[in-house]
Amino acid sequence: MKRRLSFFARRSSLTLAIGAIVALGGCSSSAPLFLPDGRTTTLVQCPVGSDSCSQQAAASCNGAFDIVRQSSAGGTLSLIYACRAVAK
Repeated sequence: MKRRLSFFARRSSLTLAIGAIVALGGCSSSAPLFLPDGRTTTLVQCPVGSDSCSQQAAASCNGAFDIVRQSSAGGTLSLIYACRAVAK
């Protein structure tokens, strides 16, 4: 009887481990996109009419950023931006 319980305990642990791996696989993000000059782009989303997208971009880039693309749908503003290169 103990062997059967041990077998089921190991099997359920394996099933939980596989389930956790599959669930975490859905949390991965896509690779960043790059502009021709090598800068990475970032996507932020905020409510239409709010200034928080620009504020987030400015905070992330220490104030200097370029808007690559901007669109709105369903009350949400999507802003793709790239930080400006730091002058050397």
